[in-house]
Amino acid sequence: MIPPLSEALAERGFDTLTPVQAAVIAPELVQSDLLVSAQTGSGKTVGFGLAIAPTLLGEAESFEPAAAPLALVVAPTRELAFQVKRELSWLYGKTGAIVASCVGGMDMRQERRSLERGAHIVVGTPGRLRDHIERESLDLGSLRAAVLDEADEMLDLGFREDLEFILGAAPNDRRTLLFSATVPPMIATLAQQYQRDAKRISTITGTEQHADISYQALRVAGSDSEHAIFNLLRFHHDQSAIVFANTRAQVNHLTARLANRGFATVSLSGELSQSERSHALQAMRDGRARVCVATDVAARGIDLPNLTLVIHADLPTNTETLLHRSGRTGRAGRKGISALIVPPRVVKKAERLLKWAKISAEWTVPPSADEIQQRDEERLLTDPSWSEPVTEEQAAFAARLLEKYAPEQIAAAYLRLYQSQRSAPEELLPPETRSEGKGAAREPREFGPSRWVSLSIGRDDRAEPRWLLPMLCRAGNLDKSAIGAIRVQDNETYVELTEASVDGFVAALGDGGELEKGVRATLMDGAPEFQARPPRKPSGGDRPHKPSGAKPYEKKPYDKKPYDRAGDKPRDKAPYKGGSKDGPRPPRTEAEPKPKKVSVKGYDTRSDAPRKPRSTGGDSSDRAPAKSWPKPKPAAGGDSRPAYKSKSAPKPAPKGKPASSAEARDSSKRYSPKGPVKVSARPTGKPTGKPTGKPTGKPTGKPAGKSSAKSTANAPYKSRKPGTSSRISGNDAPRRSKS
Repeated sequence: MIPPLSEALAERGFDTLTPVQAAVIAPELVQSDLLVSAQTGSGKTVGFGLAIAPTLLGEAESFEPAAAPLALVVAPTRELAFQVKRELSWLYGKTGAIVASCVGGMDMRQERRSLERGAHIVVGTPGRLRDHIERESLDLGSLRAAVLDEADEMLDLGFREDLEFILGAAPNDRRTLLFSATVPPMIATLAQQYQRDAKRISTITGTEQHADISYQALRVAGSDSEHAIFNLLRFHHDQSAIVFANTRAQVNHLTARLANRGFATVSLSGELSQSERSHALQAMRDGRARVCVATDVAARGIDLPNLTLVIHADLPTNTETLLHRSGRTGRAGRKGISALIVPPRVVKKAERLLKWAKISAEWTVPPSADEIQQRDEERLLTDPSWSEPVTEEQAAFAARLLEKYAPEQIAAAYLRLYQSQRSAPEELLPPETRSEGKGAAREPREFGPSRWVSLSIGRDDRAEPRWLLPMLCRAGNLDKSAIGAIRVQDNETYVELTEASVDGFVAALGDGGELEKGVRATLMDGAPEFQARPPRKPSGGDRPHKPSGAKPYEKKPYDKKPYDRAGDKPRDKAPYKGGSKDGPRPPRTEAEPKPKKVSVKGYDTRSDAPRKPRSTGGDSSDRAPAKSWPKPKPAAGGDSRPAYKSKSAPKPAPKGKPASSAEARDSSKRYSPKGPVKVSARPTGKPTGKPTGKPTGKPTGKPAGKSSAKSTANAPYKSRKPGTSSRISGNDAPRRSKS
């Protein structure tokens, strides 16, 4: 071992090394990668500090001026990172080593400046270290050793990608040391990836529990979990303790309750800032706080001096968490107690947890109030102040007290002052007592001698105990405890009263015995005979409830269908005819079959007869009847085909592409509200001037839309301008080609 490190250990009182510390400094493992698993509290931090010393210093006893880091230590939590930094600082203090930290939640600019000034060892959390590497403020080019402390916890917290990134940025010839309480398959895979022929070291026997920790399973009643914690802390009043809860809300609740009881309490959870967490741990180390209420964020790696009591307010979720929580005490050879609060509902869970962890716990009960008072008296009588010499000022004041008060009064006053500085212990229920929550069975109360009173209202009058009870108390001047059973019958209600309250009840009602208007009370000579409870009404469905003694339910056959499925012939039962408010609907008579609806598209019709044109939105009086609609006449010199087409006629050419000029001319023969519009034949060739012809007829009705007779009657053909409509009478005409 390097002399400066030996001197530092001697100053700290390390006479002998722990098994894990002695195993990692073996001469044959000086340059090897290590995969170490050891019990919590076995000194792993000092162990890997001693293991990497030959790699960092070689034969020298001090470091050269700081530059790029030579060693990197990765920890899962901020508290553990700061603790590792403190341990390595005093261990390497005589070698001139500079230890820097890179922890999330701290000022990154200060960390960057410290890295620029140089550091021999850098300790940090995975996320912050990756940030520094990506920002090029942390250079791992000179790294000689990398240590992953509590590697299993880092993988559980989801830091696998960050760890792979950090190890990938380090040189390949580095030493890699993995320290973990357990070695799950994920740790083994990580070791195979980033370690070279790692040596496996394990100081866990597998069957032997931690020898310095005494486990206790405290059976408590369902409502006494918090009271048991109070009594346990009062019984161990002169010791530091940590209370573990599973949620942040429970941590805040217990912190407030303990502070109200006079305990110097701090809390530790993930919702606190880094400065608040650091101040809480420092208060525990300085002695300003005696109780720390924490979540599992404080379950790993944190070393609090003189911590002798660990209380599990909520049972841990697995055996690893149980071992790590309990490992906060019994460290470095000190003795400690790990107490589990076990209400009745989690007894089986606690038994399984202890069995899987291979821990033999003592099943007992929390300290009672008498035991706590006895412990206070013992602590008072054995206080070192009794053996200290008395000063002149103290002697003078003692003399004045003896002159004024008797010795018994002085001793009693001193005892009261001593007890006033401590919270009173709680009286605990037997462990088998269950909380009176929802579903808890109620024990029948002792009612004693009683008399029965009959009321003149019953179930038929909608009598209910919830409004009969206050009426009895108000009118009869009774207390609620004087009223026993209330039995509502069909026509009356029986009420049980204590025999001592009957005279006052009768006197309060007077001669008439009237409680309220229409409700009279009559004192009975003996106990009444209660009627049998009526059968329950059916809750729903076609099948009624069958009371006892009734005929069995008979399933009725289904009714026959009114029509035969094959021939639609009516059977014996007449079909449903329907009806309305005016009476039943008359049966359908044999008449002509109802014509089918035929879809008419464009100007196709079902026959050669002309079809009534589609309405264009005008008044119906402007349209001629369909029967008197005249057939269109062929235009002079034009095509002799009518404007209408029969079913056998050929289909029109596609829209916008007329087959010929005749079809284009024919498509303009549309209908106005008063009849067809006469269109002259299209002239051949290009027009040489203005047309000389005039319209031969006038439109008989109002043109539809924006069309007019002037624009359609006997007008020469002109190509339609782009964007203008070609509608004349409401139906879409095929587009005309420009040719």
